[in-house]
Amino acid sequence: MPLYEAPPEAVDRVYAESVFELAQAEGGRERLESLSGEFDELVELTRQSAELSEFLASRILSIAEREKSLDKMFKGQVSNLLLNTLQVLNRKERLMRLLSVVAAFQEMVQEKFGRIEVDVYTRSPLPADQLERIRTHLKTALQREPVLYSYTDPAMIGGVRMQIGDRLFDDSVRSQLRSMAERLKRDGITRVRAAADRAFEDGNN
Repeated sequence: MPLYEAPPEAVDRVYAESVFELAQAEGGRERLESLSGEFDELVELTRQSAELSEFLASRILSIAEREKSLDKMFKGQVSNLLLNTLQVLNRKERLMRLLSVVAAFQEMVQEKFGRIEVDVYTRSPLPADQLERIRTHLKTALQREPVLYSYTDPAMIGGVRMQIGDRLFDDSVRSQLRSMAERLKRDGITRVRAAADRAFEDGNN
C-alpha cells in the first residue's frame, strides 16, 4: 500500500504546526526554507521509489521495527528535525499521512513568506530560461513569489498546463484543438439552425 496522498486534515495540520514552530525556533526563515527543501526531496523520493512509499505506509511492520529502519535509512542523511518528525508520526501511527502533513507544512511556509506553488506540465523538459520567464510572469500576475515544479507529460502535444492550487490553467495544444472542435461544432449547429429558420420564413412568404 503506497503513502496516502490527500488534502490535509485537521490532525495533519496539528503535526505540521508543531514542526513549523520547531523549525522557526531553530533558525527562523532560513531553517523553515531548508526544511521545506528537505521535505520536497523526501516527497520526490517516495514518488520515485515504490518500495520506500510502501515501507512508510506499511501496517505489517511494528512501530519498533519501523523506528529502527528509519534510523538506519535517514540518520546522518537528513536533519534531526526531519528524522524526529518521521519518528513521531511513526509512533503515533500517522506515517501513512506523511504527504498530507508535508502539504500542510508547505502551505504554512508559503503563507508566511508570500509564496505559492505552481505545477508546470509540458511535453518535454523546459530549459531554465523558459522556466524563469514563466516564474517572472506569474510573479507579476499573482503578486506572490511562485515556486515552480516542472513535470513532463508525454500525452501533451505541446503548450503548457499549469496547476495553481485547485485551479487548472490549460494552454496546451490539445486543449486548444479541443476548444476549436467544440467551437466549430457549436457554430456549425448555429448555421444549420439559421438556414432552417430562413427556409421556414421564405416558405411562409
